[in-house]
Amino acid sequence: MKQAPLFSVPQSHVYTVSELTLAIRYLLEQNFPLVWVEGEISNARRPPSGHFYFTLKDNRAQIKAVLFKNQLPWLKFRPEDGIKVICQGRISTYEPRGEYQIIIEYLEPKGYGALQLAFEQLKKKLMDEGLFYKKRPLPCLPSHIAVVTSPVGAAIRDFLRILLKSSPNIAVRIYPVKVQGEGAAEQIAEAIYDLNRMNWADIIVLTRGGGSLEDLWAFNEEIVARAIYASKIPVISAVGHEVDFTISDMVADLRAPTPSAAAEIIIKRREDLEKKLKEWKGSLLQALNKQRINSYSLYLDDLSQSLLKIIARFVAYKKTSLKNLKERFFATHPKRQIINYREAIKKDKRTLITYFKGHLKGLNQYCQELNHRLNALDPLAVLKRGYALAFTLPKRQIIRSANQVRKGDEVLIKVAQGEIRSKVEDIKE
Repeated sequence: MKQAPLFSVPQSHVYTVSELTLAIRYLLEQNFPLVWVEGEISNARRPPSGHFYFTLKDNRAQIKAVLFKNQLPWLKFRPEDGIKVICQGRISTYEPRGEYQIIIEYLEPKGYGALQLAFEQLKKKLMDEGLFYKKRPLPCLPSHIAVVTSPVGAAIRDFLRILLKSSPNIAVRIYPVKVQGEGAAEQIAEAIYDLNRMNWADIIVLTRGGGSLEDLWAFNEEIVARAIYASKIPVISAVGHEVDFTISDMVADLRAPTPSAAAEIIIKRREDLEKKLKEWKGSLLQALNKQRINSYSLYLDDLSQSLLKIIARFVAYKKTSLKNLKERFFATHPKRQIINYREAIKKDKRTLITYFKGHLKGLNQYCQELNHRLNALDPLAVLKRGYALAFTLPKRQIIRSANQVRKGDEVLIKVAQGEIRSKVEDIKE
């Protein structure tokens, strides 16, 4: 049966342009209410109106297309020239220019998941901006850990079980957020900003359990990546399992393959530092003991030389006394000589005792002086008097001159009771 004309007008009726384009639009919208079309995007543009205009083409034809701005937030990828897509829309006309076009209701990349394409596009964009190359060092002895995650997931249970088992003195604060679904990315980013404003934590840990690409998508959003990059507090990303990689892993200062691995990394850095401190303590004590042994050895050498001189002088004196005694004995009366010799021996004895007492007193004073010198050379004694040692980071070289550091450098200050990490604000040579 033949269809009746759209407009029952005489054959001689003359259409206005508006009437004709309106009739064509009505025919197109009635006969093509919703169609699927595949093709390649070209001439893509987005004017100030916010709508997305492009041409959909193949090797033989092309058609104008428009995606209105209220549909754009639902896209998981960024449409660009050269991308082959499958779209669903309705055919209509744009009357001011007399062009027919397809008004897009749904758009996805052909042969490539929209989420995966969006992941690759954002990865390339952030890499070109340099967001993957800024890596802050983690503190060696963190005492406050902030965990951004769901408070009811298995990830936080595994993290706390391992961390607090080995380091029960570490303070942990959980910042509860959604880790998937609508609004999750915004909550995660806001959590990072809030923790930086509070300035409580030494490390921020982003974590959740494994899942599909859709489940982990909140950690692939640009808003989360930029919040991590802007954080002044080092960030560890522990999202999913070992095979899962997210944008947050790439921007974070350190990626942990699992939530449990994040806790082990923090513990291991603490244990490594404690081991290194023990080694430094042993080396320092060994050096001090060696210095003491050398000092005592020099003292004993001096004491031995002094005693040998005293003995030599005593022997020489004794020989002289015996010789004089013998001569006197034979020169005078024996009994008188014996009495004189006894008196002389007593006098000599008192002289020797006085001499030895005075010499031993001098040696004792010398020992005390050496001990004072040794204590003065002890680095720990110097530090206890209020002094400090400054080291460059990360090489830990002693700073002897102001020109060894620059403004903004981090330095390590060793005091008698611990260490202080500081940043150089000003330099005066």
